[in-house]
Order: sequence, then C-alpha cells, then structure tokens
Amino acid sequence: MKSCENQTVVYFLLQVALCLSSLFLGGDAVAQVSFSKNLLKKDDAWFRSKEAGAIADSVMAYQSPQGGWPKSTDLAKRPRSPSEIPQPGDSRANSLDNDATTVPMQFLARMAHATGKATYRESFLRGVDYLLAAQYDNGGWPQFWPLRKGYYSHITYNDGAMVRVMEVLREVAAGKAPYDFVDAERRERASQAVGRGIECILKTQIRQNGRLTAWCAQHDAKTLQPAWARAYEPPSLSGSESVGVVRFLMKIDDPTNEIIASIEGAVDWVREVQVNGWRVESFNNRDGRSDRKLVADPDASPLWARFYELETNRPLYLDRDSVFRYDYSQLSHERRNGYSYLGNWGQSLLEKDYPRWREKRERD
Repeated sequence: MKSCENQTVVYFLLQVALCLSSLFLGGDAVAQVSFSKNLLKKDDAWFRSKEAGAIADSVMAYQSPQGGWPKSTDLAKRPRSPSEIPQPGDSRANSLDNDATTVPMQFLARMAHATGKATYRESFLRGVDYLLAAQYDNGGWPQFWPLRKGYYSHITYNDGAMVRVMEVLREVAAGKAPYDFVDAERRERASQAVGRGIECILKTQIRQNGRLTAWCAQHDAKTLQPAWARAYEPPSLSGSESVGVVRFLMKIDDPTNEIIASIEGAVDWVREVQVNGWRVESFNNRDGRSDRKLVADPDASPLWARFYELETNRPLYLDRDSVFRYDYSQLSHERRNGYSYLGNWGQSLLEKDYPRWREKRERD
C-alpha cells in the first residue's frame, strides 16, 4: 500500500477550488438534494444537468488525498471550506462503510460517461486506485483505509462493504458503460483484485463439521477467523451479510466447482437456520415508548437472525455488555430498538435468486 501523503497539499488546493466553485456556481442547485445511491437511478439527461454538475463538484470536494470518501456525510451539501471536509484520520474519512467511496465513484462514472468531462474521469480513477491500494494481500478489504486501529481493520463483509467494492471493480474490469473510459491497465488490475477477493471469500467461509456454511460479518485480517466488531457484534455466522456474499458469487460467469460448492453450502445453511412461526411487532410499552417484541404467528414469513452461534446455529442477541443471550426479550430497550437483530434477509435468496441461478446453470 503506497502512501499518498505527498499529495496532501495538491488535494487541499483542489478542495479549496471546488468549495469556491460550489459556492459561486452551483449553490442553489444542490440545496434541496441529499446524496444517496438513489441518484444513480437518474437518466443520462439528468447527469448532464446543472443540478448534477453542482452535486458532482461537491462530491469531488470531499475526496481525500488518498482517493476515498467519508462515510455518513451528505456529499451533496457543499462544503463552504476545507475544514468542513472530514480529513484523513477523522472518524468518517476514507471509508468503505455505509456506501462511502463506492457510491460516489458510481456517481462520478455516470457523470463522466454522460458529459465526457475529464475532471469526473480523473476523480473516479483516483477512486479506483484507492480501492486497489486498500486491498489486503489475502484479497480482503478493511472498513477503512489507511488502516485504523481496532475492528475497522478486519476484513469487512458487514453491511455489504467488501461486496460493494468488488461489484464496482467487477464493472470496471468489464469495461462497459459507464466505465468504458477506464484504461486497460486499471481494468486488468481491477480484474485481478476481484479474483483475489473471491479467493478470500472462499477461504473465509465457515465450516461446521466439514460442511460449508456462511460467513461472519468480519474476519481477522491475518488469521481469517471470525472476529469481534462492536460490543454487540460477536464472532458468529451472519444471517444478513452472508446473503449478500452468496448473491455476489451467483453472478460469477462460469463458476468453478469450488464456487458452486460454496454457494450450495451457504444456501443450505440459510434454509436450515430460518426462524419460522414468529414475527417482530412494534408497539408502545407501559412507559409510552415505542418498542419491539417477538410474537408467535404460524402464518408469519420466515425470519433470519443477524447473528448465529458458531457451533450451534442458535440465534444470538447481544447487548452492549457483550453477553450472549438467546432470548430476544432479554435485550435492553435501547438495543432492541436500535439494531436489526432479525430480518427477512434470506427470503428472496431462497425463493427467487437461488432458483434462478440453478435454472441458469441447468441451461448452460
């Protein structure tokens, strides 16, 4: 991983220029728009509009010297000075979490394709270089790069971080619009990075008594073993993130026998651990506060736990004290209502995605 510290001054000056341009050229255009992946649904005509251009100027202003973007930041809200931009070392800067970096890159690729402007291409390509530099030798990606101490440096499947990176790089490698402006060298490096990422996915898939199952939300970058993140996110089998990993693997053309076995093992596991006969109900408790509870319902759609115990597949519910609980009602009010411990994550996988994948394989 190469340091970009010698570029800091250059990018600081670029940020100043972009801040000034957003103030004087496109301020009104972005006033009512929030930045999100929903903007990617717009057509090319919109990406050629004044509004899109003003947003793009704002997005580029937030790009770090290393080439990444901050998390939990409204990139359409123009920065009035570089001090409003999370800087390297800040808790939000240079992140792959919460759609950071990948969605800004997708946005700028659309801008470059629609307008042909070099500034958008150059910003996007710096993003590609950032993703390539952030990859571990073992093929995984951390949540932040440059690396930060703590769980942020684990290989991160949590909230789809690593999968989103690989999806973008896979599109870059394919060289189709809107990524057809990317040079051949970067396309080849992106292809190699995706290949290493797939190898990492296969190596980190957890086995139970020799059977392939699923993945933890994060794995140790050195040992590849399931790892702790926050106090209520334990080493475990993930009923949420694993579904996203499987969907990524299913999109691979001409999958190897190892990839096919990985998919089949994970789908079998998802099918086996579904929670039937229960639904999560919202209600007002005795204190008048909104709350959640599990209610028995034989007609309820299946649920999946966010965390399953590694050896037993029992759903886990942890509070901020990191104690394993097996009863949803034992969670504190704050965690029960502040985190999604149960969801319908596997339903579409089992009912739609996997059958379509099997049907395609049989046709091929």
